[in-house]
Amino acid sequence: MAGEDIEILTVLADGFEEIEAVAVIDVMRRLGCKVLVAGLGNTMVTGAHGLKMTADVRLADIDVAEPDAIFLPGGMPGAESLRKSSAVLDLVRNFHSSGRVISAICAAPMVLAEAGILDGVTFTMYPGFDAFMHNLKPSGRAAESDGGIVTGRGPGAVFAFARKLAEALGVAPAKIDAVMSGMFVEE
Repeated sequence: MAGEDIEILTVLADGFEEIEAVAVIDVMRRLGCKVLVAGLGNTMVTGAHGLKMTADVRLADIDVAEPDAIFLPGGMPGAESLRKSSAVLDLVRNFHSSGRVISAICAAPMVLAEAGILDGVTFTMYPGFDAFMHNLKPSGRAAESDGGIVTGRGPGAVFAFARKLAEALGVAPAKIDAVMSGMFVEE
């Protein structure tokens, strides 16, 4: 699949981790993917460290049948707001049942656990969220990809995570390597 044929829905809630959201959105756009950014409640969304971003649309106002993948950044309380949102949980379950790629980094894999889609999946996440993981144990690695579910450990793993996401979406390896090399991302 060519990058320009791929659409990724990114959902931001107040308290999202800015590095994760901005870096992954940027890398995916450099790869030629279309990234639609949806705010959970409003289009103006404030990150965990005060950065304000304007989303393209409110989550309630989009057609979720379109995107090829969903990306959930971590950060607190953003990931917790995503976990508590029935709309987000339904969306994750819909993407899973239709075989689309689901990705979450940092604390956001707790959303995937809450949606019930991590059983038997190798995943990773930021340490310390065991209470939300339904006895599931993360690998501790920087990034994982298993059966269309891509997860990352935290802000320092954004490039490893973005690479795994691009691979899961079928972006050509040479294109991924060129973009990462152009940003001086070392393996």
